[in-house]
Amino acid sequence: MLSVDFIRTNKLKVLETLKNKNRQADIEGIFEYDDKRREIIAKVQALREERNKIARQPFTDDTKARGKEIKEELKTIEEELRLVEEKLNTLLSFVPNVPLDEVPVGKDEKDNVVQRKWGEPRTFDFKIKSHIDLGTSLGIIDFERGTKVSGFRGYFLKNEGALLHLGLLMYVLQKLTKKGYTPLIAPAIIKKFTLFGSGHLPWGERELYKLNDVDDDAYLTATAEIPVTAYYSNEIIDEKDLPKKFVAFSPCFRSEAGSYGKDTKGMYRLHEFWKIEQVILNSNNIDEARTIHEELQKNAEEILQELGLPYQVLLMCTGDMGEPQLKKYDTETWMPSRNGYGETMSNSIMGDFQTRRLNIKFRKKTGEKEYCFSFNNTAVASPRILIALLENFQEKDGSITIPKILQPFVGFSVIKSKGE
Repeated sequence: MLSVDFIRTNKLKVLETLKNKNRQADIEGIFEYDDKRREIIAKVQALREERNKIARQPFTDDTKARGKEIKEELKTIEEELRLVEEKLNTLLSFVPNVPLDEVPVGKDEKDNVVQRKWGEPRTFDFKIKSHIDLGTSLGIIDFERGTKVSGFRGYFLKNEGALLHLGLLMYVLQKLTKKGYTPLIAPAIIKKFTLFGSGHLPWGERELYKLNDVDDDAYLTATAEIPVTAYYSNEIIDEKDLPKKFVAFSPCFRSEAGSYGKDTKGMYRLHEFWKIEQVILNSNNIDEARTIHEELQKNAEEILQELGLPYQVLLMCTGDMGEPQLKKYDTETWMPSRNGYGETMSNSIMGDFQTRRLNIKFRKKTGEKEYCFSFNNTAVASPRILIALLENFQEKDGSITIPKILQPFVGFSVIKSKGE
């Protein structure tokens, strides 16, 4: 969330951001409610000062009567202040973050900018199979029974498919833990304030699963970023203890309400998947922020390089980067059956947008308190990444060769074709 002072000082830039991020917000309404808030606060302060002055005077019938009047007036005016602040905060919640200057202005994914590519897509001398056909023929994925049991977009991973999925997650978790990231198993059931804090609310409510029949304040998380970013909510961290680096595992649940008709078959777009997420909290130094952003990106690219998967990195344009981000990279991995790259990682600088909502501050050596910056990047999301692994490493006989980096984690070097 942006502060009112920032919006006042940078009004034109905020209006430009609304246009470039394809969003709407009532900026004039924000100023009006902020003016009301300031007026009411001044009245509250004046009444409190009068009350304190009366308290120092001799007790008389007049001071007693005035004291009661002030108490009632404060009760009324403080309720008015609460309502005004509630309306102000609602309007503020719809204002997206202002991108950094290097972010390209664009309308949608067509305006994203390719930063670099790594690896050459494999040339096959046989007719390739999709991960759907490979998974079915090898007996490692069952979409038919998954749909029967779970509904649309349901699936079972089985046999070597289940082991590959878990081995991949463990490989990534161990890799980043060795880099000094604190490993976490994050809760899948979360409170609403965490979703507001991460910026998934108010914009992404249609994508969320709410457990309203069980608990009116319970949702299923869409990514480990949400609970982990809220880990230090309403807390103050000493600057000397920053950065806080986490590598967090959680199941993820998304309704995919906005993707009707897209990727209806296979494992690219699912209601339920597992994910290892990188989350960092640091001070609000923008130069350090860019360095951390590149560190997160390097981690993700190292994983794909060790797996031997070709990929490209995109700098996201304003219209495709999301509301809370200052800057965002998407990493897309080559998927032969799509004859193109598919998104597998998203890497974002959030600035203090999330931490203002979650009230996460750091204390400087001087004792001054300021809001932290937050960052997040996918390390791996499965089973989507299995699309690339199965399809890129398929062989003519229908078997799958397992990358060497994964073999110690899965216990085999090949998934043999049926009948062998």
